[in-house]
Amino acid sequence: MKNSKSEIEIPRHGPITKIQGLSEATRKIILWSVMIIIGLGLFTFYIKDVQKRLKSFEIEKFKEELQLPSFGKELKKLPKLEIQR
Repeated sequence: MKNSKSEIEIPRHGPITKIQGLSEATRKIILWSVMIIIGLGLFTFYIKDVQKRLKSFEIEKFKEELQLPSFGKELKKLPKLEIQR
């Protein structure tokens, strides 16, 4: 036995170890590139979901549920003001 503690040997040829061996500037470029790709993918899914929701949105049903007063009817009930010149 090498040591009394059990050691796990980590392979030294994986993609993470290759990236760790690069310069800091290169690692930052890789990090931000991956972040941008992930962000664009999530943004694409978000846009598709918004489009789907807008297509299924029923404006007439929404207006009925809000129960907004009809301003046209309310304006007709108001007395008309006459301006004297």
